[in-house]
Amino acid sequence: MALLGPSGSGKSTLLSLLAGLIKPTAGRVLVGELDMGSLASADLVALRSGIVGIALQDAARNLLPYATAEQNVEFAQRRRRIRPRQLLEQLGIGALASKRVSELGGGEQQRIALAVAVASEPRLLLLDEPTSQLDSGERDRVIDLIRLLNYEVGMTLIAVTHDPEVAAAMPRTVTIRDGRVGSEGRRGEDYAVVSRDGTIQLPPDILQQLPPGTLVKLTRHPGGVDLHNSGDQQ
Repeated sequence: MALLGPSGSGKSTLLSLLAGLIKPTAGRVLVGELDMGSLASADLVALRSGIVGIALQDAARNLLPYATAEQNVEFAQRRRRIRPRQLLEQLGIGALASKRVSELGGGEQQRIALAVAVASEPRLLLLDEPTSQLDSGERDRVIDLIRLLNYEVGMTLIAVTHDPEVAAAMPRTVTIRDGRVGSEGRRGEDYAVVSRDGTIQLPPDILQQLPPGTLVKLTRHPGGVDLHNSGDQQ
């Protein structure tokens, strides 16, 4: 799933909640059957070493610059069911195994950061702007790796992104506006989401036709509900 929305809408905060980096001040955050708000700090650390993998924005923050790509993967592995070099080869980046991170370009570092994030074989992989500051070629290689992890390896993957190419590579998108789910995209179709209190966040292009304060008439029919602009304002 791609998590979309303007800066400040709450995307990275949601990612941090799912990773257990911050605790919710209200409500509940469930990852599988685990209540993230009730876990002790030691349990959250263990969670990020196994069930949940995370790659933060700016790949260098996830890596040891003085170590090789292979050593970075080895350091991140909690249990070794697969050799680090073999993992890198399976992800199509085996040629980078013996190179120090400090010698790699931005796109190469981003792909190594993804390998490090999946080194412990997590069930949930969280990515924060995985293609930021990359040129189109590097971005496409990272997107190919994301597809591999999701479709072939079978990891559940949530990526915060402003990049439409990353969003297009995902089977599902969720757009957050002002801390709420505004819309959801599935198989190329966008849908507004009715919240628990009955509110709907209209997309920007519809807001141009129905600006805030517009009185809207709802008409029920067998196929659903239509919204009609009354021409009046509050």
